[in-house]
Amino acid sequence: MKLIYHITEQSTWDQSNRDGIYLPTNFMREGFIHCSTREQVLETAERYYAHDSNLVLLQIDVERLQSDLVEENLFGGTELYPHIYGPLNLDAVVTAAIFNKGTDGKYHFPFL
Repeated sequence: MKLIYHITEQSTWDQSNRDGIYLPTNFMREGFIHCSTREQVLETAERYYAHDSNLVLLQIDVERLQSDLVEENLFGGTELYPHIYGPLNLDAVVTAAIFNKGTDGKYHFPFL
């Protein structure tokens, strides 16, 4: 099983469970869902969510995705990031874990 990860707000995740499908608030503007590999997720969290709270980290099985997955770097770098081009079907989400900073002020990977 190949896994990728996506960070979202708890309220957005709660709404997706009511709707039966996940689309982040910036999807209409960007056209895809930003994801990370296990190795990228903590750096992504520190870079883009440094001042946020009430976050959820979604663990996604790429084999269950119904939308296209593209690994690319849109900012001119060499590191590739997974992007989901379409809605995220909820049955592809293996686990959703609370993802807030620890007492040391840093994010920690919640999955073993």
